[in-house]
Amino acid sequence: MKVPQTRPRSRRVLDQSLLVLGATTLAAGLGAMTLAPGLSAASSHREAPLIAGDPRADNTDVYAFTSPDKADTVTMVANWIPMEEPNGGPSFYAFGDDLRYNIKIDNSGDGVADVTYSWRFRSSYRDDANQFLYNTGQVTSLNDPDLNFRQVYDLVVTTGGKSRTLLSGVPAAPSRTGQASMPDYAALRKQATFGLPGGGKTYTGQAEDPFFADLRVFDLLYGGDLSERGQDTLASYNVNTIAIQVPKKQLALKGNASRNPVVGVWSTTDRAGVTVADSRDQKGKGGAKQWKQVSRLGNPLVNEVVVPLKFKDAFNTLNPSQDRTVQPVVDKVYDPILPKLIQQVYGIPAPATPRNDLAEIYLTGICKVCGPIKADLNAHRLNKDATLRKIVPAEELRLNMAVPPTARPQRLGVLAGDLAGFPNGRRLADDIVDISLQAVEGAAQTGVLVPELADGDKVDTNEVPFGTSFPYVALPHTKNVNRGPGAAGRSAEQASTENTAASPVTKTTQAAALAGVGALLLGVGGFRLRRRGKNS
Repeated sequence: MKVPQTRPRSRRVLDQSLLVLGATTLAAGLGAMTLAPGLSAASSHREAPLIAGDPRADNTDVYAFTSPDKADTVTMVANWIPMEEPNGGPSFYAFGDDLRYNIKIDNSGDGVADVTYSWRFRSSYRDDANQFLYNTGQVTSLNDPDLNFRQVYDLVVTTGGKSRTLLSGVPAAPSRTGQASMPDYAALRKQATFGLPGGGKTYTGQAEDPFFADLRVFDLLYGGDLSERGQDTLASYNVNTIAIQVPKKQLALKGNASRNPVVGVWSTTDRAGVTVADSRDQKGKGGAKQWKQVSRLGNPLVNEVVVPLKFKDAFNTLNPSQDRTVQPVVDKVYDPILPKLIQQVYGIPAPATPRNDLAEIYLTGICKVCGPIKADLNAHRLNKDATLRKIVPAEELRLNMAVPPTARPQRLGVLAGDLAGFPNGRRLADDIVDISLQAVEGAAQTGVLVPELADGDKVDTNEVPFGTSFPYVALPHTKNVNRGPGAAGRSAEQASTENTAASPVTKTTQAAALAGVGALLLGVGGFRLRRRGKNS
């Protein structure tokens, strides 16, 4: 399918006056507004200049999919703290007490969260006067007296402007300090998984980092030598995971997942006590302390690869409803940087612009009237009770909950004709790098893989299998990262009934051909190599 050389009228829904206003406001804000030092620089997403120093607020990945073993529910997984070395003691890795971790759902298409789940943590030591250890002996339960450091949390859900507490003071699973200290982490994970009022469950704690990729792509696309691909940069590292599984009706517009199956999902981190100081205030007076969004993540790789450097930190503070007002960012969706870099390094011609297909993937969702991809998949316009005039272009990870789990998942997702995969939501085993490389090179429009990039990054699966039941993420590693990829015992510590066999959700197959509609549905926008730092 050829891309029109001019934006269709539907694209001009990006109200030009708002765009200009937004760009002007953002530019002015970058020059005049600063975060007071000493309290917070911003989120620590490693894709943005200001936020590399705040890993507890750094949201690495977001996943949303229909639960393969419980198809009336949706599972959402969000990870924080990139590049957790398993032997990173003595303090290891904790959620931030001064942070609020959120998973947000937009079911109406206005770019504003209709349902928000928020986790807040509190930390304590049993003995911090006479001990330096995280644990003082072997830990066999979450209330074990040998577990010196512990965290508890409250989980609050907000709908329609009203909040209610679902869980209060329940324990998170600790960092896995090693095989000797925590020989049965699967048991600790089970104890840290709690049922929710009205159905569903949640887990918070450490996990193996599920993202897999050869991140040397950022070294000018593997140094111009595709033969050097194939090393999973993220293997053997862990992350802190928040996972929640809830009935679909709790997410759907008007509680009706049959009439309104499409939701948009993203996560954010808010920091308490951030001082927003205005440098235009000549008297030097500080601003008010408040909750401030310092991190945001929906689709993988948007901020890394699509958003220009100048606007990355500001993008982390925006609500999706504001996206359409920032012209410089919108422009890079229609005219992305990555294809030009690929052309420069490898001589593969960049697809013609404007990239209305990518705008459809990132900003509107996929539907026949939304843009050049003529298929109805995951646009909010498909919700029968949605108010069309309130729907706005917004960057969210969109999921059509009516699409059932696939019996034989394809790692290339929609690109391989598997409509239950990325970019219709995101499963743990979806090969984001390979999908995105093909999409940004136009495979969603042509229905044909770009042969020079057919092997992608040559990292097709995670280094350990995922679980067969909630929370699906693999158990955290305990062996040090620097053993090398072929070291014996690399995944021995992963052995458990949850991790030993890959489930239908995680078994990946080599997706050979692009199926008509499936290929067009691919889209993934701009090769969002999102993992600002994963190594597991």
